[in-house]
Amino acid sequence: MFKSILLATDGSAASDHAAKLAVNMARLSGASLTALYVSDPYPYLGVGEVNPMGYQAYSTAAQHLAAEAHAKVEALCCAESPAVKLEVRLVEDVAAASGIVESAKELGCDLIVMGSHGRTGIARLMLGSVANKVVAESSIPVLITR
Repeated sequence: MFKSILLATDGSAASDHAAKLAVNMARLSGASLTALYVSDPYPYLGVGEVNPMGYQAYSTAAQHLAAEAHAKVEALCCAESPAVKLEVRLVEDVAAASGIVESAKELGCDLIVMGSHGRTGIARLMLGSVANKVVAESSIPVLITR
């Protein structure tokens, strides 16, 4: 079975569903679980000097959202016995797909679990699909849930 599972989480409903599945898989196989939150690079689009307060607010908000997402996963890990060994990580200033794939490699994970929002049509074309990018870039198995 699996020894080390990486759960990509963003606190969304799709990610919450993936978290339940990842925690159950880790519990059944005795695997360790890493909950990863990736914060995209600061979307500065202005002209002139960069406002350090804008970056600080962005970074603080990302850390807060990561803590909330990690707390949800931690609650699932402790909800039943045996508890699942959990490590939480926040990766900042990198595109989500790259952060997920690189973290999985760095940690030696043998499975990535993540949710998909299931966008189609124009929304998918405009926003892209992190799940598709992870599947395309990853050398280890990826389980996508909806």
